Amino acid sequence: MPTEAALLQALQSVIDPNTGRDLVAGRQIRNLRIDGDAVSFDAVLGYPAASQLAALRKRLIEAARQVDGVANVSVNLSSQIVAHAVQRGVQLLPGVKNIVAVASGKGGVGKSTTAANLALALAAEGAQVGVLDADIYGPSQPMMLGVSGRPESVDGKTMEPMRGHGLQVASIGFLVEPDQAMIWRGPMATQALEQLLRQTRWHELDYLIVDMPPGTGDIQLTLSQRVPLTGAIIVTTPQDIALIDAKKGLSMFEKVGVPILGLVENMAVHVCTRCGHVEHIFGADGGKTMAAAHGLDYLGALPLTMAIREQADSGRPTVVAEPDGEVAAIYKAIARKVAVSIAEKSKDFSSKFPTITVSKTT
Repeated sequence: MPTEAALLQALQSVIDPNTGRDLVAGRQIRNLRIDGDAVSFDAVLGYPAASQLAALRKRLIEAARQVDGVANVSVNLSSQIVAHAVQRGVQLLPGVKNIVAVASGKGGVGKSTTAANLALALAAEGAQVGVLDADIYGPSQPMMLGVSGRPESVDGKTMEPMRGHGLQVASIGFLVEPDQAMIWRGPMATQALEQLLRQTRWHELDYLIVDMPPGTGDIQLTLSQRVPLTGAIIVTTPQDIALIDAKKGLSMFEKVGVPILGLVENMAVHVCTRCGHVEHIFGADGGKTMAAAHGLDYLGALPLTMAIREQADSGRPTVVAEPDGEVAAIYKAIARKVAVSIAEKSKDFSSKFPTITVSKTT
C-alpha cells in the first residue's frame, strides 16, 4: 500500500512552470487520500491558468503512478484566487479581490490597448475580470471593448457595470456623449473617478484592471493614494522620451507604497508586412534596460503592428480577435506573470477578522 510520504516525494518532481517551484513545497497539495491502490488529492493554484490545467494534471497523475502500489489516481486541479494586501489606510472595494493599475508616464504608448488585452487574457484563463476606465478626459475602453449604452441601477444608489467580451466595464464614456469634452479641474475629475469606482456594483471580481490616465499629475497621485491597489504595471515604449516619463510613474507608485508588478515594453519592434524587414523604430531594449536598472520584472515586449491598432479600434482587441495568434500569446504570457506575481504577495486577512459590536448595557 502506498504511503503519504512516498506520494508527496513523487509529487515534488512536478514543477509549476509559472513559479518554478513544486506544488508540495508551496503547500498546494491538499486532501490527499489513499484507499488501497487508489489515490486522490486536490491541487490548488493561486492564479488563473485554464489553458495549462490539463497538462499539469497529466504530469501530477504520471508522478503519482510512479509510486509502488498506485493503480488509480484522481486529481482535482483548480485555481483559487484570493485578495491580497493593499496600501495601508485605504478602504477596500466590495466585490473586488485585487485591483491592478496599468499606468504610463505619458500618453501615446499603448497603455489602454495593453490594459484591455491583459484584462481579456486574464478572463481567458478563467478569472472574473473587470475594467475601470479611469481616463476622464479621454475614455477609450468603451470603443476598444465594443461596449455602448447607459449603465442601469437596480437599487437607485449604485450602477451595474456594462458587459463586453465577458468583462465588467465602467467608464465615464458611458455617462457622457462621445464628443462631449470633460472640462473639469483636477478635484472634480478625481471625485468623479472615485464615485465611478465605488458606486459601480462590481460582481465578485478576481481582478479589476484600472486603465489609469496618462501622466503623473495630481489626479494620478490622488488615485494612487485612494484606490486600494494590489499592484501596478508600467507601460512604456523603448524610446528615451517615454522612458523618462515611465520612471516618473514608477517613482509615484513607490512613494505611495504600491508594489510594481512589472514593466511592459510596447511597440518594441516593427516587422514589415511586405518584406519581413525588422526595424526598432523607437529604439531597442530601452524598456528591458530600465527594468533591469530598477529591479523590475520585465513582463514582455509587444510588436508595433497595424493589426493591434485595427483590432482595438474595431472593439475586438487582439486577444479576442486572434486568440490563438502570436501576439495574443504574448499578452497571455504577460497576464500569467502578473497573476503569479500577485499570488506570491501578502494576502489580505481583513475579511477574517470578527466584527466587534459595542453595546451599552445597564
